[in-house]
Amino acid sequence: MQFLLAFTVAGPLIGAVAALLPAPPGLKGKSPDQAVLRHGVTVTGVVLVAALALALGFDHDQPSRMQATTDISWIPALDVRIHLGVDGISLPLLVLTALLTFLCALYSYFKPPAGPSPKGFVALLLVLESGTLATFAVLDLMLFFLAFETVLIPMYFLIARWGGEGRQPAAWKFILFTLLGSVVMLLGLLLVGLKADTFDMVALATDNGRGLSASLQVIAVLAIGIGLAVKTPMWPLHSWLPDAHTAAPTVGSVLLAGVLLKMGTYGFVRIVLPVAPEGMHVFAPYLAAFAVAGIVYGSLACLALARPGAKGDLKRLIAYSSVGHMGFVLLGIASMTPTGVNGALFANIAHGLITGLLFFLVGAIKDRYGTADLDTLAGATGAALYGRAPRLGGLLAFGAVASLGLPGLAGFWGEMLAMFGAFQPAEGLSRPAFLTYTAVACFGTLLTAAYLLVVVRRVCMGAKPAADSPPLADVQGYEFAAWTPLAALTVLAGLWPAVLLGLTDPAVQQLLAGGKP
Repeated sequence: MQFLLAFTVAGPLIGAVAALLPAPPGLKGKSPDQAVLRHGVTVTGVVLVAALALALGFDHDQPSRMQATTDISWIPALDVRIHLGVDGISLPLLVLTALLTFLCALYSYFKPPAGPSPKGFVALLLVLESGTLATFAVLDLMLFFLAFETVLIPMYFLIARWGGEGRQPAAWKFILFTLLGSVVMLLGLLLVGLKADTFDMVALATDNGRGLSASLQVIAVLAIGIGLAVKTPMWPLHSWLPDAHTAAPTVGSVLLAGVLLKMGTYGFVRIVLPVAPEGMHVFAPYLAAFAVAGIVYGSLACLALARPGAKGDLKRLIAYSSVGHMGFVLLGIASMTPTGVNGALFANIAHGLITGLLFFLVGAIKDRYGTADLDTLAGATGAALYGRAPRLGGLLAFGAVASLGLPGLAGFWGEMLAMFGAFQPAEGLSRPAFLTYTAVACFGTLLTAAYLLVVVRRVCMGAKPAADSPPLADVQGYEFAAWTPLAALTVLAGLWPAVLLGLTDPAVQQLLAGGKP
């Protein structure tokens, strides 16, 4: 188990180095480009198998216990250690990251993004995977920060080199926002580690803030929270996200929404909640207020983009929808209750599955039509995907109803539990304030349903195309292979939520209790 976790984290990094080397003559296939793309599929596939083996070997009777741990001294002077481990909170995120990266590599093998040589693309994709997996597996504050930062550079280049129109400004905006947030976060992490005389996240969680004064906890939560909020992204620190999503290549958008946004909310659960509970109590009402503001703002922005004549970009609309969905995650965390935090973790996974699928679908529509502009897609009578490409239209409608939280699909449980947690927040938090936030969040679910149904009506429905209309390719074999796991897991998580909640709940209960079972 120790080897499996270490390999899962380090394997993609080794694969990235190998991708930059010349391919052996016997493995080139039709061309060196095809060889390096196949290398990406192979490495991410092996990492996914390792992550699944880790999940199968995980002791599901003790999900609150750190398992597959490695603890080696790295920088003795600062007591920084290479400390790895997984519990019921981090394991689902590890598997989700490995799955989405593999599906992106598989999709890119058949549909390489337009841009420079695939060699750099595959290497950056693997570095991105390694950094993301490390973020969810490390148990040292300094290693967490390093892994958190490792992800930024490959995503910057994926947007800047393989992105679409406006990619350079979008990439600069992404890197500047996230780096500035990270600088503030580093100050908070150093403050906690130096004052507590340890950077070990397990020891800090077990101490539960008892070794830190209330004022220091408030400062730490403010500093760390700003850095995490930028990555989440929380309104009003979200403005980098729509540009980055719109300009990014399809697989870049999938990974940005599917796993990178989860690093911020994971940091709130793994670090802020257990390490500085008093400081979190102070800021929880404000975090909840920003969360529900993001829910309403994101939904209203999507409605504005979806209306006829607005020239709204479908990728941009899905990006703004992420601001609203991550608002529900932050609301659950702000409630500081097991119900709310479990809902937030469930919504994290559901959002990764559903929004990853939606970005794949929007990328496919853009490839077929040459644009993601809603007015152009809808035309005079509607794009009529149901009539022209019924499988593609059906999948888009499925992704939309899953995203709006239809009961029986994954999107329902996380948002419902987050609102339940806010309805009865932790002791010491203002219940009238959180009741108000819950009511606003409920209104946000109605707005979410409104804009997603408008999108389905405009893109999928419409008059039957004329007989002489050019044919539109339906779902191809490689697309079916890349998208089916996401759709299947969306249904599975919706019908059987205990698969996830059985893992997260014991770990959350122990985390909120200060590491005590």
